[in-house]
Amino acid sequence: MSESPDAARAPKRRFEWLRAASDRVPTAWFAGIATALFLVATAAFGGLATAAPAELVRLEAGEEHVTAQRSLTVQRAVLIDELPGTGLTLEDGQRVLAVVVDVENAWDRPLPSTGDSGVEASFSVEGVESATSRSVARIDDVTIAPALQPGVPAELVYVWAVDAGAFAAEDELVVTLNELSLYTGSVVMSGTNWTDPVPDARMTLVVEDVGAGADQETDGDG
Repeated sequence: MSESPDAARAPKRRFEWLRAASDRVPTAWFAGIATALFLVATAAFGGLATAAPAELVRLEAGEEHVTAQRSLTVQRAVLIDELPGTGLTLEDGQRVLAVVVDVENAWDRPLPSTGDSGVEASFSVEGVESATSRSVARIDDVTIAPALQPGVPAELVYVWAVDAGAFAAEDELVVTLNELSLYTGSVVMSGTNWTDPVPDARMTLVVEDVGAGADQETDGDG
C-alpha cells in the first residue's frame, strides 16, 4: 500500500517548522548554550580545578631580586639590643631585629622606602607582624625613611622592635620577595603608584645575635 502524499510530506513539514523556529532564536543563545555545555563537561572531568600556584624562586642571602620597581639584595639579619639613629622605639623587654638590604630604584621617579607603594611592600619578613615599632634608615647617613632616587644604589636597614625572646642566634628568618604592579590613575582615581604585591621569590636568613653591638661594647671597655 503506497503512502499518501500528505503523510510523506509530514516529516518534511516538521523539519521546516524546526528550521523556522531556530531562525528566530538569536545566534548568541546558541553560543551561550554551547558554552554552558562545555563548562559542564569540563568541570565533570576536573578541567576547571584551580591550578597549583607556581613554586617561588629560591634565593640565597646576597642574591639580587629584580623587578620593574627596584632591584633588591637582602644581605643579612641581625639581632641587637639597640640601634640608635634608626627612629625605632623600644619598650622594656624588647630588642631590635634588623635586616640589611642593598636596593636600587628602577623607576623613573623617586621611590619611597616605606609604605604600601614603596620598597617596604616589595618584601615581607615572617615573625615581625606583632612588632610594636618599625622603621628604616640609610646606613651611610642615617636618613630615616629615605626616598630613593632613580638609578642610585642605597644600603638600607629595616628594623623592628621585637620581644627579647622572639628570635635567637641561628634562627632561620624567612623573607618573601614580592613583585608589584604599576597602577596609573584615571579620571576617578588620580596618581601613579605601585600596588598588588605578588610573592615571587623566597629566601632564608640565619639570624646573627650581636648582643649590645660593636659600638656599645667598645664604649664599655673604655
